[in-house]
Amino acid sequence: MESLIYSFLAGVSTSLGVLLVIFIGKPSKNVLSALLGFAGGVMIGISVFELMPESVEIGSVLSASIGLILGACMMFLMDKVIPHAHMSGRNELVVENPEKLDKMDDKMLKMGYLILFGIALHNLPEGLAIGAGIQSNPQLGIFIAVAIAIHNIPEGIAMAGPLKAGGLRNGRILLFTLIAGLMTPLGTGIGLVFFSISPVFIGGSLAFAAGAMIYIVNDELIPQANEMNNHLGNAGFMIGLLLAFVFL
Repeated sequence: MESLIYSFLAGVSTSLGVLLVIFIGKPSKNVLSALLGFAGGVMIGISVFELMPESVEIGSVLSASIGLILGACMMFLMDKVIPHAHMSGRNELVVENPEKLDKMDDKMLKMGYLILFGIALHNLPEGLAIGAGIQSNPQLGIFIAVAIAIHNIPEGIAMAGPLKAGGLRNGRILLFTLIAGLMTPLGTGIGLVFFSISPVFIGGSLAFAAGAMIYIVNDELIPQANEMNNHLGNAGFMIGLLLAFVFL
């Protein structure tokens, strides 16, 4: 139950970004760059300092290597196949694979589904990462949940502006992000089922989670942070990396 609560809070943090835009306004690129860099540093630190060594200890170097590759490959395939939207380095919304939804006539409905896909795309493996971390070490699971939550807030911020400009009401924007946020505890729940079958799944899942998070950091967080402000992005990254090293 504890892991599901953490994963739920991490998943719905995208909605916190939406609320910030609605009530306060979009923060500066410098702030977003530091946040993204910090989240990336924590996620890389968790993967390198804790997830991979723990995976090898529970399983083997071979199983950890396979899990790492599968986690990264899954994120790559989802990026290439599923229509989704995500934040660009210029703090804008970028749509990938929109042709998969070209049959929809309602542009607002299409945009809503793209946002839903974009958030849910990463939420399942992120939920699995939280569950795997908690199964290994409760403190590790909390660190993963916090890092994912920090990473999700800028996504919500980037998505809220274009959706509001497109005509969607605030309530509908929040609804889309909340529904997508539920995919995180769903991923955690799926992971917990497999973890209960055999300890081998825990070791493989730790490496799988590391591969997925490293892919997200390298594919999205670091490029976004550096394009906004490479100095603040690097500073945030180093602080996050150091924090993960000291407290894990």
